[in-house]
Amino acid sequence: MQTLSARDAKYNFGRLIDTARAEPVTVEKHGRPVVIVLAVEEYQRLKMIESEHRAAAVAPVPPT
Repeated sequence: MQTLSARDAKYNFGRLIDTARAEPVTVEKHGRPVVIVLAVEEYQRLKMIESEHRAAAVAPVPPT
């Protein structure tokens, strides 16, 4: 995972987008991570996993 300062992300937004399409990018402000930018496909994949976990947690347990 790459890391950019908020300033670099601001002034190189095109690079940030291109990099985030390949791998998540951490953006730091004052040396502390504040956000992670990732491709929409990766976000959708993570949301799908979250939905599946949530559905499994709510599913009734068959009697034994």
